[in-house]
Amino acid sequence: MRWVLYPLLALSAALLLGLATLGTAVALAWPKLPTLESVTDYRPRIPLRVYTADGALLGEFGEERRAFVNISQVPASLRHAILAAEDERFYEHPGFDPVGIARAALANLISGERGQGASTITMQVARNFFLSREKTYNRKLYEILLSIKIEHSLTKDQIFEIYLNQIFLGHRAYGFAAAARTYFGKELGELTLAEAAMLAGLPKAPSAYNPISNLRRATARQQYVLRRMLDAGFIDATAFEAARSEPLRLGSTRNRSSSEGGDFVAEMARQIAVEQFGEDAYHLGIKIITTVSSEEQAAAYAALRQGVMDFDRRRGYRGPEAYVDLGDIHSETDDRLTDLLAEHPEYGGLRAALVLEASQKSVRVFQGGEVLTIAGSGLSFASPMLDPRAPQTRRVRKGSIVRIRDTGKGNWEIAQLPEVEAALVAIDANTGAVRALAGGFDFSRNKFNHVTQALRQPGSSFKPFIYSAALERGFSPASYVDDSPLYFPAEVTGSKEWEPKNYDGKFDGPMTLRTALTKSKNMVSIRLLQSITPEYAQDYIGRFGFEPSHHPPYLTMALGSGQVTPWQLAAGYAVFANGGFRIEPYVVKEIIDGNGRTVARVDPPVAGRSALRVIDPRNAWLIDSMLQDVVTRGTAVRAKSLGRNDLAGKTGTTNDYVDAWFAGYNPDVVAVSWMGYGQPRNLGRGETGGRAALPIWIDYMRFALKGLPEKQRTRPPGLAAMRHPGEEREDFHYQETPPPSPPQPEQPDLFNTPELRYFIDDGRPAPVEERAVPFFNQ
Repeated sequence: MRWVLYPLLALSAALLLGLATLGTAVALAWPKLPTLESVTDYRPRIPLRVYTADGALLGEFGEERRAFVNISQVPASLRHAILAAEDERFYEHPGFDPVGIARAALANLISGERGQGASTITMQVARNFFLSREKTYNRKLYEILLSIKIEHSLTKDQIFEIYLNQIFLGHRAYGFAAAARTYFGKELGELTLAEAAMLAGLPKAPSAYNPISNLRRATARQQYVLRRMLDAGFIDATAFEAARSEPLRLGSTRNRSSSEGGDFVAEMARQIAVEQFGEDAYHLGIKIITTVSSEEQAAAYAALRQGVMDFDRRRGYRGPEAYVDLGDIHSETDDRLTDLLAEHPEYGGLRAALVLEASQKSVRVFQGGEVLTIAGSGLSFASPMLDPRAPQTRRVRKGSIVRIRDTGKGNWEIAQLPEVEAALVAIDANTGAVRALAGGFDFSRNKFNHVTQALRQPGSSFKPFIYSAALERGFSPASYVDDSPLYFPAEVTGSKEWEPKNYDGKFDGPMTLRTALTKSKNMVSIRLLQSITPEYAQDYIGRFGFEPSHHPPYLTMALGSGQVTPWQLAAGYAVFANGGFRIEPYVVKEIIDGNGRTVARVDPPVAGRSALRVIDPRNAWLIDSMLQDVVTRGTAVRAKSLGRNDLAGKTGTTNDYVDAWFAGYNPDVVAVSWMGYGQPRNLGRGETGGRAALPIWIDYMRFALKGLPEKQRTRPPGLAAMRHPGEEREDFHYQETPPPSPPQPEQPDLFNTPELRYFIDDGRPAPVEERAVPFFNQ
């Protein structure tokens, strides 16, 4: 009997000693446990979010992507998947699972390591809020005790809700709602069973099991979760088989409801939030409501992108983006193919693809885990570089990295990343509210906002402001000015000789200002500015919001040699569109704090009510009527394709085709488009504002004005009608000024004499190089 009794006594003593030790440890540890305010008063770090006026997400900013959801919003399929993967007995145990702990302890004893856990959902909540992820028995004890304490303070659903919102799931996504958007571009309620199982597999190791980084391992983990759901009775065999065979389609890391191309607007809003709230803006759950429309924003970006791509096609295919050595890669399923494309992210809908085989008839490429064959019209752009006689350094061949674009219905074409940039901004003509803004081809590639930051020469798009100034000095649209050559010798300019020209190289003699603006005649603009003086014009343009110091008072101002941003130009043209009132463009409509309270709201001055009148309504009406002629029979005649009679605007092309502009409007919407290189250089012969920038404007306005009735302007009082002899068209002038006379050929040209000079502040002739003189403008 003794040989039986002694071991039992020893075992009992050891058990009692263990219990006593455990009790002592618990007694010592319990008072040291942290308080649970951070759990019981759960306030997750919610990122700054920027929305369109109609509620689409433009962007979010913060270290953690998180969207808080109530447990009632979480579909049963996802809850069951999480329970099956992480803690099947969650609703039964007291915060820790003795069975699971025993199983883990046995596994650790056998392996001699401390790798096995047994963490319940409650224990994971405790760890996330209070403890490190160190795998020690001491930390595990604290984890268990904290779990018990949490279970005594919160209900099971409250604990589960915290877990659903707090857990890290990779790619900066915290919580399952953020993960659903990050990996599938969906809301929780839209997830399929297969997608729910994929997300439920992430908590174990987010970096290893997320489908973006490693789809193969993520799929294996998903299959495990589905099997656990079947074994636990959460799903039946039919659902299991359907989910297991469902192909996964990863979504964008942006919310599906996001407005495409809204990154520049989101960044502008972010800067405003940080100015107001400092770095706290990134975790207080602040919402910024902007003025842009999601549909118009998408239309603006699509118009800009198409305009840039069309320009790029006119310039020709430059060849592959890079070449890589495929070495010993012989399988089209080799993971190394994906790695070779890692340094070539997607920009502007242009995906990088690796050429596996190339001929003049077809090209096989690897992209996104699959092999695509491009043929027919999809090769037309790149065909010169598919020719065997093409330079080896530019030829499309095996190992080339090229860009491809989806043309719809499963068809692809070879494209290339454009080198040129563009910008488009549209504002409400009467309030200044930004309706759409695209600051460049792709924000992730180039974050420089060409709408607000790019100071460029506006060319002839600036002429309407010179003409407006002239109307205040007694001119009218019917005034005649000579379009004949001008020449300024070196002794007049104080530097190099200057012989400005018209875009078309032709001189048409005396003509009305209306005709001159319609045809964008440079000689007339120069003579007009000489008459009213550059100093007067420099002061006058301040009414439109321009910075006078950016427009030196030289005759070259008549050709748009100063500097403006598209943002400033849109504000300036709004004065003509709204009848003479100054408005300020703005992009943020409202700021809401994390508690749902509105802390800021913009109430802008409105044209015709509270906005400041800066020019005579007659002036605005006359310039507007002249700019309508530019559209109907001038350099912007292509805009007639919109089929409207309420459009007005002006093209602009600077010296050597460096910048291309179009600024135009109807009485409701003002939009400005620009195209040029980031580092100014020649766009190419013939790339005028009417060819490069105007199509972008047209494509956007086609959408923005769709279904809206035409708005005709009412002629203000104080204008007198007149008609020159032999002319069919009636025109107008200020009632208090005499009507302009027709040209008198016998009179000398007072604007082309050696005395014609322009001076810098101290009276010395200004050298040409100080004036950045354009050679022509349209």
